[in-house]
Amino acid sequence: MQDLAAHHVGLTVSDLDRAIAFYRDTLGLEVLSRFSVGGEAFATGVGVAGASADFAHLDADGARVELVEYEPESDRHPEGRLNKPGVTHLGLEVDDLDAFYADLPDDVPTISEPQTTESGTRICFLRDPDGHLVEVLEL
Repeated sequence: MQDLAAHHVGLTVSDLDRAIAFYRDTLGLEVLSRFSVGGEAFATGVGVAGASADFAHLDADGARVELVEYEPESDRHPEGRLNKPGVTHLGLEVDDLDAFYADLPDDVPTISEPQTTESGTRICFLRDPDGHLVEVLEL
């Protein structure tokens, strides 16, 4: 078997520019590249007839986050709770969770204010403009 290496975490979004603004301006990720992909091979590969997509790759301290806006867009996936199988989240680490939380814009929805878990890790979950869960944690 071939050795695998992590390449990216992908999030499908409804508005790429809005998503980029959120991840860049609110979470501080650096935009590495933007590009578009289409054609029959792409549509076949993603299993969506006639699909094309606009992409942005962002850097999260060495981890690549891929934002993708598809055409055609599918029905919106209902937001799930963290304990629902199939629900995913993106985890990002900060040095000072309280300072991060204090600096969040008022319109960013959070599940709760920062909490300290039994393991000593401090966590705070928020939602991006498309409802994806983002965990911000302090070790």
